[in-house]
Amino acid sequence: MSRGVRDGLAPDLPRAQALVRAGARLAGRGIETAALDARILTLDSLGLTAVDLALRGDVPIGPEGAARLEAALARREAGEPVARILGAWEFWGLPFRLSPATLVPRPDTETVVEAALALGLPREAPRRLLDLGTGSGCLLVALLCEWPRATGLGLDRSHEALLTARDNAVRNAVAARALFVQGDWGAALRGPFDLIVSNPPYIAARVIAELAEEVQAHDPRLALDGGEDGLDAYRAILAQVPHLLAPQGRLVVEMGFDQEGPLRALAEGSELHVLEVRRDLAGHPRVAVLGRGPVGAADSSSF
Repeated sequence: MSRGVRDGLAPDLPRAQALVRAGARLAGRGIETAALDARILTLDSLGLTAVDLALRGDVPIGPEGAARLEAALARREAGEPVARILGAWEFWGLPFRLSPATLVPRPDTETVVEAALALGLPREAPRRLLDLGTGSGCLLVALLCEWPRATGLGLDRSHEALLTARDNAVRNAVAARALFVQGDWGAALRGPFDLIVSNPPYIAARVIAELAEEVQAHDPRLALDGGEDGLDAYRAILAQVPHLLAPQGRLVVEMGFDQEGPLRALAEGSELHVLEVRRDLAGHPRVAVLGRGPVGAADSSSF
């Protein structure tokens, strides 16, 4: 008897019952988000929408559906994140493909997009954007979707990540306004850019071993490791970005929940100032807006 049949994922199992049993399996493994994970994996494995499941939940999942759902559940039971199993995730309401070289876009990172939009850049303005450590391209692509006349450059040290980012630009119809290049932060670039955004690696190297197994085993270390104190990327960015920014340009960076003080201290030794700090949904300091203007100048007059 196959494992699928033994665990209740027989081909004649109705869709609605498959969802219930998938949730029970994941809950039995102690997965806190078992119900949500099971729903996402069931819909994806069976190629269904939520409406399909609601209206035709009595339809058997079939041999292929049983096999796909069984494979997805086995991967989740082994600790692989749902987004990695799907190979894609949503960010800012947009679809993004993932690869082993990219992080899974997180809701906290949408705070970077919110901070950039809050600067007051006119929607139709032809501005130049730079995304340092672009990864999946989620920040650059989201901003290009918001600003239809903006153009952008995404830079990353990983060639595989750049291929993924380029594909995501195509998927979201902004590829004609986006360029992706391989490099080490801004060392080889020339400005000026009106806005520079970044979600750099900011986890202290010694802490990575203490992260959740899902992160350790499946997120690329290159995108996590911020050096001994987690601040290496910020040092490089603050040293290189001033000559890349337009006179009234802004740098918007994501940071760790406990890094506001260290980042402000680093900025004091650079040409830039922290103008504003924005908090994530949990209330933690998550994004810093920097520029050459006086503290408190991060408003619509910046552009």
